[in-house]
Parts: sequence; structure tokens; C-alpha cells
Amino acid sequence: MSDSSSKQAPDRNLAMELVRVTEAAALAAGRWVGRGDKNGGDGAAVDAMRELLSTVSMRGVVVIGEGEKDEAPMLYNGEEVGNGQGPECDVAVDPIDGTTLMAEGRPNSIAVIALAERGAMYDPSAVFYMDKIAVGPEAKGAIDIDQSVEWNVNSVAKTKGIEVGDVTVVVLDRPRHADLIADIRKAGAKVRLISDGDVAGAVAAAGDYSSVDILMGVGGTPEGIITAVAMKCMGGEIQGKLWPRNDEERQKALDAGHDLDRVLGTDDLVGGDNTFFCATGVTNGDMLRGVTYRANGATTRSLVMRSKSGTIRRVESVHRVEKLREYARIDL
Repeated sequence: MSDSSSKQAPDRNLAMELVRVTEAAALAAGRWVGRGDKNGGDGAAVDAMRELLSTVSMRGVVVIGEGEKDEAPMLYNGEEVGNGQGPECDVAVDPIDGTTLMAEGRPNSIAVIALAERGAMYDPSAVFYMDKIAVGPEAKGAIDIDQSVEWNVNSVAKTKGIEVGDVTVVVLDRPRHADLIADIRKAGAKVRLISDGDVAGAVAAAGDYSSVDILMGVGGTPEGIITAVAMKCMGGEIQGKLWPRNDEERQKALDAGHDLDRVLGTDDLVGGDNTFFCATGVTNGDMLRGVTYRANGATTRSLVMRSKSGTIRRVESVHRVEKLREYARIDL
């Protein structure tokens, strides 16, 4: 049985430890950018992320990972990570959010990790997709996923003090979103289509550095939970509803006790008041610039956030080749 010290909340020093993890993943994947091999790049990122995670002072359990153990040999759901010391944490990883973007050399591919206190992250029970809407702090409280697209666009515009025609909604470019895209345009707002990477899209919507105002549409449930961590850090808001793809998945969700009509808010997706979010750019994007290389090393750019303090840091790091090989076991 754990003693009282094992129940401590994650300590503030985890934030800067975690950025080393996403930096390692981005550096490992960076050499695969534009090579058309998303599995190769993702595998390199997984290996590097797991290697660095073993040095972080925590007793972590992967809640959102690469899949179940028989499908993913590393960073699988339920895997214990960290050095076995320090706080107990739920860990959500996406070594590459936007593997296709990375493989094709397109913008907005990032390496991501999110942490929360143990037991704080929502368990989607094999429902892989979620209908989502996310906004930044200016529009927090102004969205309702059960309302129409027009209602949400107008509400966000009013709250932010802008014209409806100036509202930009980021949406994954998928056939399932044809009606959503039509409704956004009918409401008078603009659409920004992205091919992948809705974590980066949601963070862009919550940031004050981009022209995106809202994220809407169906994307991955794991990405929704990671996004919720980012929203807690940034003061934004996400709402989601589980979106089973077929009758079999719907029945599994019902058997697991899920209410498919339930609106899952930020606090439902991740509880507690001490969460961490770290992302490092793999390719250039709205949120972060990607990895750049020079003769004797590489430069990475990262976003590091903590909800308890509300601190958002942008970290630019210069890495020397020989040190990466020696200490992080990353071969550039």
C-alpha cells in the first residue's frame, strides 16, 4: 500500500523535465520529415520518448498511449513510466500528433505529452472518436456543443467582440465534416481546414498568437483528453461527446457504462488542478516552428504549460550532436 507521500500532487519541476521528453521525440522524428514513411518516423519518436520518460521523477502510468500492449510494444496503455520516484501521475502521450503531416513534410506536426494527477484522466473505453468544440479563455463559457453551429459561432463572436465574418473555425478535412463545413460558412464564419493534428488546432484556437477562434468537429478521443490538459493550462474550454464509429463500438461504449448523450467538459476529461502540457514542433506550424538542423546539432522550439500556476513558456533549445548521442541516445 502506498504511503501518504505517494499521493502528493505533481511537483512544479516536472514541467521542465517533460520538455526534454518531447524534444527527444521531435529530434528523432525530424530526420523522417518528408520521407513518406509515417511509421518509421513515429517509431523513432516512440523510442526516443520512452527513453527520456524513464528519467523523469515520477511514477507514471500511460493512460492515453499507442494502444493496448499486444498492439504497441512501447508506450502502451497501462505501461508504467518514469524513474519510480516522486508523484503518481496519469500520462498521455502522442509521440507524433500528425504522423502524415510529418511524413509528407506538411505544417503542424508536433510531439506531445500531458500529465495529470493519478486517476484524473478520463477513460474512453475503446471509443476512439469524439465530437469536439474548443475555444480559448476569451470565449470560455460561450460554447455549447448541443447548440447549433450558428449559435456557437455567434456566441463566440459576441463574447470576443468581433464580427461573425472575422471568426475562423479550424476543422479536420474529412468527408464526415461536409455538413459541418457548410454550416460554418452558412453562419458567416471562415473555415480553416487541416489534414491532421487537431491538438495543435485546438491549442492554436486557445492561443492569442493565431487567427483561429474555434476548433470544431470529430477527432480522436485521446487527442481530446490531451487537448483538455492544454485547455486547463491556457484557461480555455473544450466540450466533447463520444462518437462511436459503428454499432459494435456503440455497444462496447454502452456496455462500459458510457452515456453517449453526455457532454464531457474540460474537468470531466481531466480532473485536478495540477496538470502539465508539453509540445515540441516537428514541422513548422501555427503553434511552433519545427526542428532545424545545422552541421553540429539541431534547434527545437517547445511550448511548456502548467495549469496550477497558469504559466506558459516557450522554450528554444540548441542541441549538440555528440551530447544527444551520448546522453539521450538520439542519433542525428
